Amino acid sequence: MIILTGGAGFIGSCFLWKLNQQGIDDVIVVDHLGKSEKWRNLCGKRFSDYIQKDKFLELIDQDKFTNLECVIHIGACSSTTFADADYFIENNYQYSKKIALWAFKHKARFLYASSAATYGSGEFGYNDNVENMYRLKPLNMYGYSKSLFDLWILNNGYIDQVTGFKFFNVFGPNEYHKAEMMSVICKKFAELKSGCIKLFKSYNPQYNHGEQKRDFVYIKDVVDIMDYFFQHQDKTGIFNLGTGRAHTWNELALAMFAAIGKTPQIEYIEMPDYLKSKYQYFTEAKIDKLRAVGCNIEFQPFEIAVKDYLHYLEKHEYL
Repeated sequence: MIILTGGAGFIGSCFLWKLNQQGIDDVIVVDHLGKSEKWRNLCGKRFSDYIQKDKFLELIDQDKFTNLECVIHIGACSSTTFADADYFIENNYQYSKKIALWAFKHKARFLYASSAATYGSGEFGYNDNVENMYRLKPLNMYGYSKSLFDLWILNNGYIDQVTGFKFFNVFGPNEYHKAEMMSVICKKFAELKSGCIKLFKSYNPQYNHGEQKRDFVYIKDVVDIMDYFFQHQDKTGIFNLGTGRAHTWNELALAMFAAIGKTPQIEYIEMPDYLKSKYQYFTEAKIDKLRAVGCNIEFQPFEIAVKDYLHYLEKHEYL
């Protein structure tokens, strides 16, 4: 039996799709659907049961599950602008600890989602070695909650019992419910169709407008790499999950226009004040550790991945 938290969310539901492709459906999905359209991510997927996230904690306290093989903990509040620090601590940190300890008790494998948000402004680089993780200074509470859990894993000697993924800028189908946390490709699709994409101005003299850079990684590549670690039980540790190559927002916009054969038109707009102090101007995963454990899965070329996603956006299709 596999437990998949966040299984109705973006990355979680796509990984469920990947499991289903391999004939795996003995999966219990744990999530909180609320009033969003997130439930649509589960349509057409095969799984043995669905449990609300709060009820799930009650059930593990009562030790109701047997034959547990693997816990894949993707569920979390991922908003970079939400301001309730207590909620992040309870939902992202304490909840994760409870599930991890339960998995360890049952000698089950534990795979979980960390985040590139832990790297903050990148002043210490984007190296996923253990020593660097102790120096990181996230820019928002989401990143801090993820960093706290990474450090809890390290400080308690659990690093050889887990596989953690520091996701960079993931984009692709099944993110439609994420509102302000959707990828820019998804957010800007309507603008693309209207002929002009609006990007934030730069307030850092090192970067011209639209030249801020991100490590964009396509969801299909993400789930392939997650599956590699799912299949290789001996590969443990905390790994960056990005392509290792950053692209600018301008390159992203140009790739979108090229995919639909339109002449590019880009407008630069003011960034909201609340975002300026929390904005990452550059992210780029260092993936040497990923390659060192034998994960040689190649990432799709940036322009091809963007074009593929636009096909899904055109029809609002899901994986």
